Amino acid sequence: MELVSLIQKVEESENALLRELDLRESQLDLLEEENKKLQEARDNAVKEVEESENIFLRELNLRESQLDLLQEENKKLQKERYNAVEEVEESQIVLLKELDLSKSRLDLLQEQNKKLQEERDNAVNEVKELCDGTGPGSYEAFSKFSMLELQQATENFNNSHKIGEGGFGCVYKGFLRNTMVAIKMLHPESLQGKSEFAQEVTILSTMRHPNLVTLIGTCSEQSALVYEYLPNGSLEDRLACQGGTPPLTWQVRTRIIGEICRALLFLHSNNPNPIVHGDLNPANILLDANLVSKLSDFGISRLLIESNTNTLVYRTENPKGTFAYMDPEFLRSGQLTVKSDVYSFGIIVFRLLTGKPPLNIIPDVENAVNDNCLHSIMDKSAGEWPFVQAKQLTNLGLRCTQMHKRKRPDLESEWKLVESLMMAASLSVLPSFKSQLDDKGIPSYFMCPIFQEVMKDPNIAADGYTYEAEAIKGWLDGGHETSPMTNLPLDHLELTPNRALRSAIQEWLQQHP
Repeated sequence: MELVSLIQKVEESENALLRELDLRESQLDLLEEENKKLQEARDNAVKEVEESENIFLRELNLRESQLDLLQEENKKLQKERYNAVEEVEESQIVLLKELDLSKSRLDLLQEQNKKLQEERDNAVNEVKELCDGTGPGSYEAFSKFSMLELQQATENFNNSHKIGEGGFGCVYKGFLRNTMVAIKMLHPESLQGKSEFAQEVTILSTMRHPNLVTLIGTCSEQSALVYEYLPNGSLEDRLACQGGTPPLTWQVRTRIIGEICRALLFLHSNNPNPIVHGDLNPANILLDANLVSKLSDFGISRLLIESNTNTLVYRTENPKGTFAYMDPEFLRSGQLTVKSDVYSFGIIVFRLLTGKPPLNIIPDVENAVNDNCLHSIMDKSAGEWPFVQAKQLTNLGLRCTQMHKRKRPDLESEWKLVESLMMAASLSVLPSFKSQLDDKGIPSYFMCPIFQEVMKDPNIAADGYTYEAEAIKGWLDGGHETSPMTNLPLDHLELTPNRALRSAIQEWLQQHP
């Protein structure tokens, strides 16, 4: 019994042990399953960590690359900043130099302005003296007119009397003190106009020449200039045949070239300071009743002074004149010399030869010469130009219009040629108007048309012609009321002494005793 109980206990113990073993095996399986899951979780965690590390490393590498780029950019920016600072410093240095230069220029301009103002004041004072007849250069022919007289002479400056207009003001035709005159009214508010007024009075009141317009007087109340009236207007108008006037013949054109050359020689040989006209162009060349040319408009003319290089020159930073006729060196350098007038003279020679406008006239003539077709550009309205004369005048124009002034001739060296061309032209016209010089070499305009003798007391009649006083008075006293030259009725019977011509005749007689 006891053995059975023991066996039962043993069996129970074995069963309990088996159950315990089964339980432990189940637990072990659970633990292995759990361990497997933990291992998988660990592997996943490790994988995530590795992936995170890789991402971090990639991010780190990216940041390092960005840092390198930033450092490179910073280096470039530093270099650019350094260069910019250098440029700013250099610009500051340049600006300071320019500022110093500008200050120097300003000082120079102020000094020049001061001198110009002094010159203007002196010129104005000279004009006042001349107008009062007290100055050293005053002439008997220089008169002083009142504003009332000018108003009456022009019917209160009626537009029907206006014969010209420009930046300076207007020009009117008027009948003043029994004489037909031209009255230039300058703008009263223009300082430049007043300066040019003073300059013109200074020059024309002290100089007389048959080919310079005669200044009869002034009106200081209104800054007005009174000139002799020249009925054929300007050379510009005649070249354009304005008003239906006939074209100028080649003979007249050749003579005009000689007269302009002679007038310039007179101005350029003035002592002690040569005079440069400064605005030589056909609009400033007027023609009298006989188509004799006279230079006018001396408002921007200048007296030349000797420079440091022993050159007679006038310097300015504001060149003035008529563009198409202006010396290119004067435009570039601001240095006005007698060669500036020579250039303008050359352009006028070409205009009289060709009738073409001034712009591009030099290359047109040069091309015609190079192509041996000079005849193709000659102004046919002037008549049949003699080839030799046309060629000589063309070459004269080409010499005068050289771009560099040192290559241009002195007009004095060209005068013999010009004089011979004038003589040849005069010999080709009708006998009654055969020459500007008679067989004794006396200029024809010195001769009385009635007496055919050199005039001693020349007087201008209403027809615009100049006669010996005794001859024209005898004509009028004989009951004639017409012109002895044109047979047309005279507007009036008053005579005006031509003192400018009288002075020229006396000077010529002194040189040709």
